[in-house]
Amino acid sequence: MTLTDPTHHLARPPYDPELAAVLAVIGDQLPSTLTPEMIAPMRSAGITPPIDQLLAGREVTHEERSVPGPEGAPEIILSIFRRSDHVAGGPGIYNVHGGGMIIGDRFTGLEPLLDWVEQFDAVLVSVEYRLAPESPDPALVDDSYAGLVWAAQNADELGFNADRLIIAGGSAGGGIAAGVTLMARDKGGPGLIGSLLMYPMLDDRNETVSSRQFVGIGVWDRGSNDTGWDALLGDRRRTDDVSIYAAPARATDLSGLPPTFIDVGSAEVFRDEDVAYASKIWADGGICELHVTPGVFHGAELMAPTAALSSAIAENRTRWVRRILGA
Repeated sequence: MTLTDPTHHLARPPYDPELAAVLAVIGDQLPSTLTPEMIAPMRSAGITPPIDQLLAGREVTHEERSVPGPEGAPEIILSIFRRSDHVAGGPGIYNVHGGGMIIGDRFTGLEPLLDWVEQFDAVLVSVEYRLAPESPDPALVDDSYAGLVWAAQNADELGFNADRLIIAGGSAGGGIAAGVTLMARDKGGPGLIGSLLMYPMLDDRNETVSSRQFVGIGVWDRGSNDTGWDALLGDRRRTDDVSIYAAPARATDLSGLPPTFIDVGSAEVFRDEDVAYASKIWADGGICELHVTPGVFHGAELMAPTAALSSAIAENRTRWVRRILGA
């Protein structure tokens, strides 16, 4: 077996029966492998509900701001969410959305974070970063870092305490959030009290056992991962010319990071790189809480929110956020 010719016959962890039934249904609508030709149709398919639908039934307000992007780059849009009865001075959450570096917007996967706006009276700031391949690395992480800097500098106006700010992201957003966390460490700020990485996309090399176990099956398989990383990095992919901010798994020093939370399913491509990242944080003397949930496919809790394991995933995250925020 070679890395360029992965076997389709590796043993792999089974899916949880409840989630497997959901996967069988959504498999007809969502291909396991996303190819470059599918990027444009996926973007136009409207994978994210309209914001009015996301906020329906919630006592949450939404505000948009256009703020300075990285030097020489366009402005970026931030969406700011607060409880209708918001009291200033509480925590802030900065969100980086998922979508494999190539699809999605600042509203993608927002439901769990809106729950925390309601529960903890947090101010949620979600960034609209440029997408690959039209805007390759470093546009995505630079946009996301610029938005974080602006949010932290304007915390008083936005209504949160800059000393109680966490960053969160899922999938590609988790990878970008990890890169932004490293960038904040290396640039001396903004200060973060926590980094919440939900099944983060961390390693452009795509060489782990789990990346070879899930080929043509599940949600976001090995081929999809190739599509996303190729779009982001082009010819630089798998070379020494890939920064730790683009692919945080490349970092040789993970010391000095804020307390980190990582969760991932046992039945998805990102499992092994996420476990390795947590292990590296521990090896470098840091704090990381790691959850590997058995039988879970990528993004399962968003597609099957009422499943038993989805509830467990949500509870683990909320428990960590509550502890980090001191709420």
